[in-house]
This record gives sequence, structure tokens and C-alpha cells, in this order.
Amino acid sequence: MSNRAFYSASVKDFLITSPEEIVGIITSHHSQDLVHLQTNAWRKQIEILQASLQALQIGHVFFEMLIPRMGKRADVVYIADGIIFVLEFKVGETEYKSHDLRQTEGYAMDLNCFHEASHEQLICPVLVATNAQDEVLDFKKQTIGVLSPIKANANNLANILGDALEIYKAQKTIDPITWMNGRYKPTPTIIEAAQALYAKHDVTDIARSDAEAVNLAETVGRINEIIHQSRIQKKKSICFVTGVPGAGKTLVGLNIATLHNNTQDEEHAVFLSGNGPLVDVLREALAKDSEARNPDISITDARRETSSFIQNIHHFRDEYLRDNNRAPIEKVVIFDEAQRAWDVNKTSKFMQQKRNQASFNQSEPEFLIGVMDRHDEWCVVIALVSGGQEINDGEAGLNGWFSALEKHYLDWHVYYSEKLKQKEYAGENVELNLLQNTKSFSEHSLHLATSMRSFRADKLSHFVHYLIHNQPTQALSIYKEISAHYPISVTRDLSKAKVWIKAQKRGLESCGLIASAGAKRLKAEGVFVSNDVDATHWFLNSQDDVRSCHFLEDAGTEFLVQGLELDWCLIAWDADYRYKNNVFEYWNFKGSKWMHVHNDAQQRYLENSYRVLLTRARQGMVIYVPQGNNQDLTRTPAFYNETYQYLQQCGLAELLVFSTT
Repeated sequence: MSNRAFYSASVKDFLITSPEEIVGIITSHHSQDLVHLQTNAWRKQIEILQASLQALQIGHVFFEMLIPRMGKRADVVYIADGIIFVLEFKVGETEYKSHDLRQTEGYAMDLNCFHEASHEQLICPVLVATNAQDEVLDFKKQTIGVLSPIKANANNLANILGDALEIYKAQKTIDPITWMNGRYKPTPTIIEAAQALYAKHDVTDIARSDAEAVNLAETVGRINEIIHQSRIQKKKSICFVTGVPGAGKTLVGLNIATLHNNTQDEEHAVFLSGNGPLVDVLREALAKDSEARNPDISITDARRETSSFIQNIHHFRDEYLRDNNRAPIEKVVIFDEAQRAWDVNKTSKFMQQKRNQASFNQSEPEFLIGVMDRHDEWCVVIALVSGGQEINDGEAGLNGWFSALEKHYLDWHVYYSEKLKQKEYAGENVELNLLQNTKSFSEHSLHLATSMRSFRADKLSHFVHYLIHNQPTQALSIYKEISAHYPISVTRDLSKAKVWIKAQKRGLESCGLIASAGAKRLKAEGVFVSNDVDATHWFLNSQDDVRSCHFLEDAGTEFLVQGLELDWCLIAWDADYRYKNNVFEYWNFKGSKWMHVHNDAQQRYLENSYRVLLTRARQGMVIYVPQGNNQDLTRTPAFYNETYQYLQQCGLAELLVFSTT
């Protein structure tokens, strides 16, 4: 039997099997130590469901059904008469809590989105709070898609299932085994993926493997081969991994790190990133998830463990600056956003001013490779590379890595994708000729070609590329291809945008208000950009917490959201990147007025800031462009009107109604 469900049976067989036998089958599949409370909960679920299905005698049940994207399991999936019921039990609960309703609906939504055999079916999420009061049911006629969550208890579950089957009975039945084995095409958020991998799920459980996507498992497999070969052959290697925005480069790195996160392992690995918010959010998410899965682990211990598994690259650098000879304990290091490592000027200035290293004269890539080169026999560096993601000055780009290898480390083996030649994937002015004297090898599998983030629109990154580079005709053409599945609207009304975003969000889906760090005059519209937003609260807190992204109050900037994602985004567009006379202009607000930005590098950072913002949403977005005010010379309508018109040229329609598509 497939591991997708820990127990699978026809209702007739289910009804004649003892709860003890079923619990035994479920526990035999479970990898964690089970506490008495968990087995009792399963027994109670079985007893309630057996009593509820006695009158129906039809269908098929699955216990602990794997949910694509989340890497988690629904308590029960019940299939009968062409309807898929997702049942989430809360044994002993006396209330229908909002979080539990969102969780139940979230499981149903993920089946609908990421399980091919569920795409054209009706899915009915049911929260069973066993001791809660009866609720008035409001069934709405529907043939496919996901119903709003239904509230049930132990006493009325039988009636609810019977009523739903009578109202929604489908023309076509579903073969349960064929359905269970239907193709999964999950695209988890990076937080969900990290949690699933950390909980020892295989990458194939949480990543697309369809023909249209380059298989993440293939990339991970090739890197693991290089790691193993390097250890056996006692050689030092570096791999450059490229991909379109949202393709899963960070997921590849996290997977390698989780596969080798035992400090006793010869191939022990660590995931390093200079993206502070990403490090903080992943550490805290993993710690909370670990604590929830393992009652014997305190949150303090969980945080200590995740802090060694995911580290800030600058802290790693400083650790080995203090000791010029010691090699790291890790033989494998993964550098996320490697092109953003600091150049020699920025690194030297920082070291001299902040670390009292007066003679320091290396770029960050040169120093980091040198740290790993301290190993006597072998090591592997995995450099994850993104184009168009540079949003800070002093970033070395790939040439910083190539130059260090060419000057000092010709004995290293270099593996890279041919896509390093394209600035869309590797950034500006990449000089591959710097590798001509190295032991370098082109590897097709080191490029990820399909976006995992925008599962509704694989071509979103191309649309954004054309929009940012003032190519409205091409942008319009791409948007026509994706608009049916990935809505993008524009509006001059912020309150309308917020209402629309909140109307789209279902279950555990996320939404957030984001804007450029340079969008200083959005303050007048009630949008405050600040670097003081706590990333862990913003991304991880519940939908009932005012500090969370869901409230659309605290605006996240490109520095907060880079490397992370949301399901739905409200993007507030200010006059820092404004369209005028058929070209984009670059501005910086200083003091009390806007100043022209003439520096090429600073212009590129501003472009990339908006590229980051426009590629954060997984399911859709609305772009808010203020009306401006003639009474305020820092935000006159002329600063905004042509930008709004340009976005419409790119195919984006004005948000006129509160659509819920």
C-alpha cells in the first residue's frame, strides 16, 4: 500500500475491523514515538467514524492522508459518490476554533490545487469538534471546487455526511485507489518545505515531479553525487546552482543540509545565508514545528538545534576570522544567494571599521572559499545563485567567486550550469572566462527551470522581467497567458485593494502588504515602510495576531520578504520607481524632497527591489498606485499617473469589483 495513507479500506471492511487493529496498522507506519494521547485520539476517531458510516455503508476511508505542499497529514479522507470529504478531528474540543477551521479548509485547498486527481472534484472540508454544539448548516449548490468548512460533532456527523451526499451526489464516481495514487504536484512555501524536510520527509513528497518541471530531486541527487565523489576522491569542489525566481534553489540547499545535518556525519553540512530575515524566520519556524512534533523537546533546545543547522553567513565568517587556521566542522556548506556576497571594498571596510582588521584585503567569496580550503582532504561548497536579486551596494556578484577561484584555488573542481551566461539567472556582467584555467564542468542538472512559487503561473518571472524593463507589449503577451489562473489587478484605492486581497485568501493561505524600502511618501497614504518589522512575527504569527502579515498593516520591504513568499500580495507602488515619458525614472527621497538617482548600480538595485516585490505572490496580487495630491509637492499626481497607465498597458485591469476568483 502507498505510504500516502497509513490506513486505507472500503467502508464495508472498515466497519468490520476493530479500532485496536486499525490503530495498530496506523502506528506501524508512524515514524515518531507515539504518546498515549495520540493512540487514544485515533481510537476515538475510528469509533466515531464507524458509528457515523453504519447507515451509509458506501465509500472508502483513508486515515492519515498525506497532504501535498504541507508535508502533513489529514486525519481522514472519506470518498463516496464522487465527493471527497476531508475530515479533521479535534477530539474532546467544545468549540469550532477559527484556526482549526482554517487548517481543515487548508488541507482541502491543497488537495484541490496540488493533487491532479482532485482538480475536477468537489471537496468538502469537515471540522469534527467532537463535543461542540450543533451548528445550523448552510449548504450551497456546487459541483467542483472546495466548499466552505462544515462544522460537525460526534453526534451529528452521520447526518451531515448523509445530507451532503444527498445534495452533492456527483454524476461520476471516483475510484479510490486510482485517486490516492494520482499525481502530486506540490509547491510548498519555503517555510513549509523546510519544516517538511526537517521532519525527514523526502523531497519528492513536497516537490513537483511532472514533465513540465525540472525535477528538484535530480538536482539534489547530482549534488549528492558530487559530495560523495569529492569525499571518496579527496578533492575540493564548488557547485553553482541557478534557477528562475521561485524555482526552489533555497529548497535544494535546505534539502542537502537536512540530509547531512548530523555533526557525526562525514558529510556534515550547514546552510548559510546573508539574508537575516530568512535565517530568523526559518530557524523559528523549524524550532516551533519541532517542539510541536516532539513534546519532550523544549523551544529553547529546538532553537539551539536549528541555529546550528541554519546560520547567518556573516556570523560564520566572523567565527573563522578569529582563528586563522581552524577548519570548520562542516565539510559541506551551502551559500544562499551567493551572488550577494560582499566585494573586496565592502568587506575590507567592514573588517577594518567593525572587526579591527586593519590589513584585511579580501572579498567575502575569497575569504569563505579560503576558510573551506583549510580542510586537509576534501570539502564541497554549494553556491545558490539568483539573477536580478541584488538589492544592496557592495555585492560582489559571481565574478567575486570566479576571480577567487582563478587566482588562488585552481586545484578546486568547479561545476556550473550554462545558464550562468544569462544575466536573468546569474546577474549582470558575469565573466565565465575567469573559469577557463580552472577544472570546470558544465552540468545541465544544476539549473532549475520552472517556478515552484507561482504554481498558478510558471511564466510570472518572464512577465515581471518585461514589465521592469519597459517592454509592455511583451509583458501584455505573457499576461494574457497567465491571467486566467493568476489574477493581477491595479487600483488607486488602498481600502478596495485590502478588501479584495482578504476575499481571495482561504484556509491557511497568507497575504501581506509590501512596498519598496524607498517608498517613503506612501506614509501619507497610511503605508509605513520600516526595517523594524519583526520578520518572525510578520511571517509566522497567526491570522488573529495584529503583528502578522495577514492584517495588512505593517508593510514588508524587499529586505524583509526576499527569499520568502506569500500567497496573495498587495504591492504599494511609490514614486521612487516612476514611469514618465515612456521610460522609468529612478528617485530617492532624502530629507524633504525626491532626488534623481544617476548611478547605474543604484538604478539596478531599485529595479531589483521591484522585481523582488513583484515575484513574492504565489497566487495573485493587486498593485496599488496612489492618486497623489496637488497640495503636496512630494507626491503630485504627475508622479503616479503615468506609472498607473503603464501597468494597464502591460495588461493589468483596474480593480473594479471585489472578485473572489
